[in-house]
Amino acid sequence: MLPREERERFERQMLPHLDAAYGLARWMTRNDELANDAVQEAYLRALRFFGSLRGEDGRPWLLKIVRNACLELMEREHLAAAEAFDEDRHDGVAAGAVVVLPVNPEAAAIERAERQLVRDCVAELPRDFREVIVLRELHECSYREIADIVGVPIGTVMSRLARARRLLQRRISQRVRREGTGT
Repeated sequence: MLPREERERFERQMLPHLDAAYGLARWMTRNDELANDAVQEAYLRALRFFGSLRGEDGRPWLLKIVRNACLELMEREHLAAAEAFDEDRHDGVAAGAVVVLPVNPEAAAIERAERQLVRDCVAELPRDFREVIVLRELHECSYREIADIVGVPIGTVMSRLARARRLLQRRISQRVRREGTGT
């Protein structure tokens, strides 16, 4: 076990990133139980190797551990083709988040349908594209942080993001045309 001062430093640096860790794990595994297991495993590893962290910003370091834990769990569980993200079970609203309601019910329904469409299309992306777009757009990681987390050169991150955005845009357009939702 870590000395009290190190444990307090760990809590101060790592616990604020719990929501980001779970969010990344949820998007990667597309499964609540596996996401919880991955986050738990990642935090145990982070605690065990906390002495190797340099600097005060442990978020990229932790997210890399979360990513690796997810990949290992998915490999063990053979979930390469995991079930689709279930928005009804996981509404994506972080604890303590401020929710702004639209002015009228029609606007609320349209906004919810648009969000669901984007979430569905992101969930359909291949893992390499899904993880970089989630890290960039949802967790606001820099290109350098993503490169460190994913373990690829920064140019590969930029390329994957560009391809992911194009693929996402194409999928959303196809869905809108096919379903005629008009959203």
